[in-house]
Amino acid sequence: MANQSRPKVKKSRALGIALTPKAVKYFEARPYPPGEHGRGRKQNSDYKVRLLEKQRLRAQYDISERQMARAYDRAKKAEGKTGEALVVELERRLDALVLRSGIARTIYQARQMVVHGHIQVNGGKVDKPSFRVRPDDVVMVRERSRNKPLFEMAREGGFAADGETPRYLQVNLKALAFRLDRDPNRKEIPVICDEQLVVEYYAR
Repeated sequence: MANQSRPKVKKSRALGIALTPKAVKYFEARPYPPGEHGRGRKQNSDYKVRLLEKQRLRAQYDISERQMARAYDRAKKAEGKTGEALVVELERRLDALVLRSGIARTIYQARQMVVHGHIQVNGGKVDKPSFRVRPDDVVMVRERSRNKPLFEMAREGGFAADGETPRYLQVNLKALAFRLDRDPNRKEIPVICDEQLVVEYYAR
């Protein structure tokens, strides 16, 4: 079940980022928050700026506040900058990597694929989107699911994002499979976020 029930276009406009390919054209046409006061001048407090950035990051991974807080707690214990570690932590989620590989078109679709049991890791079915993929793990669509129209479209590159596949993944779309070669670097992860503001939100 998705964590966000709010219409994706309205949510995209409210957060200032396009959360789905379909939302891109709507966002370009109306690059301001929804509602009759969307284009009005607003006073942004420091708290509101940090809250918005946290919500933007949450929305891009479609996770709950509890999942976000847990990821932050793990990131605090990691070496290096906490903000960068947080984004890397979220990027290692199974549903996020299914999206990056081009097997799914959106994070919502990737989550559904995992929850419905279509994805396996190292030969075993995994139905938890929050499963943390480790380097050298091999992820693929299960044999029984590969003939479904959705995955046939993915095999032909129908869901592949514009631009290059992230360097931390080795992807074989024809086989509907990929491998996480190594932990991602923050600069390689295609999310829009000032993660330092997110750290400041949780550290307040």
